Amino acid sequence: MKLLLTGVSHKTAPVEVREGLAFREEVLPAALQDLKARKGVSETVILSTCNRVEITLTTEDEADPQAIIDEFLSVHKAVSPGTMTPHLYRHEGREAIHHIFRVACSLDSMVIGEPQILGQLKAAYAAAKNAGAVSGWLDGLLTRAFGVAKRVRSETGIGQMAVSVSFAAVELARKIFGSLENRTVMIVGAGKMSELTARHLRRSSSGKTHVFVTNRTRERAEEMARLFQGTPVEYSRFTQMLPEVDILIASSGAPHYILHKDEMQRVIAARRNRPMFLIDIAVPRNIEPAVNDLDNVFLYDIDDLQEVVEANKRERMKEAEHAEAVVAEEVERMMARMKVAEVTPTIVGLQAQLEQIGAGEIDKVRRKYGPFTPQQEEALEALRRGIINKVAHGPISELRAQAAQPDGAHVIAVVKRVFHLQD
Repeated sequence: MKLLLTGVSHKTAPVEVREGLAFREEVLPAALQDLKARKGVSETVILSTCNRVEITLTTEDEADPQAIIDEFLSVHKAVSPGTMTPHLYRHEGREAIHHIFRVACSLDSMVIGEPQILGQLKAAYAAAKNAGAVSGWLDGLLTRAFGVAKRVRSETGIGQMAVSVSFAAVELARKIFGSLENRTVMIVGAGKMSELTARHLRRSSSGKTHVFVTNRTRERAEEMARLFQGTPVEYSRFTQMLPEVDILIASSGAPHYILHKDEMQRVIAARRNRPMFLIDIAVPRNIEPAVNDLDNVFLYDIDDLQEVVEANKRERMKEAEHAEAVVAEEVERMMARMKVAEVTPTIVGLQAQLEQIGAGEIDKVRRKYGPFTPQQEEALEALRRGIINKVAHGPISELRAQAAQPDGAHVIAVVKRVFHLQD
């Protein structure tokens, strides 16, 4: 069996190359079936996301997997191998396994530790399964990759620290308030970043937050309020609503401060000094920096949040080193299982050879001394099986042990010669 993975990713190809090789969801089943039907192909899976396109296949030993993939791409994507070569990577055998495990664990992602890639790989596996393109060894490899990803998530902190500004804001809010459930959020301005931050806040509170939205354009405020099942507020009145608000997300396009220290003093007094988290992601800033001098007011601007993100990225890189060690260990385990699988036909052949010898010898005894009573036949069968098991135990144990050793092929060859086993 041969294993080959061919692909492009954000590391090797610009977006125009990646989108040229991408497989849309509706065409994926037919593409999988076509590739699986090609001569020599045993199994295949296609992973196609915005950041990578990877085709993995197993073939018979006599097949040329690289030629199969190149011809497949020329038909489905009208590209020649020559134009793609600078962007393509190809991994065989151990390196392919290592790459699949790293991708599943988000160690090869644009954002290390992001969870989306595992879901995308599982979707690719499901599509291949539904198309009848995986059903054997590759099926087992992908299933193991999911297990490795789960182990990395549970044994390392690679996915625990926010590495986007919007997630960092949610992480800080949780530190200030503990639970985010039943908190009140106000969005000032209707930009994409404020919308994303509000989405993360609601998701982290299981949807148990109430959202006020205000914007200079009333229609835009109403539109965003509908997104969060919230309440639009007149822009001129938003400061009057602040005593009810726990978390303020400011991203207005105003060229000056829209919230000053003296206003926040009155707000925090009206709140009886209950803490308030202000997220100022506007440029230029919306909130006067001196607001941060007030007790129980926590103001973070875009640079503060970016510092949190950068610190978390450094921590994730440390955790990634632990994850790489887990992946390396799992690759070795997979390779050991593969090598044991390679000697399985030899073990089966040895057992069949001994069964044949045993049956032949019992037949000789039966012709010479038979017929036997049922009890005698039972005793002969027990004797035959006991001898075969004892003779086979040593060679089979040694075959399995030697399969994982660098020089094990020599021992396996000796066993084959001793027992006259065919390759």
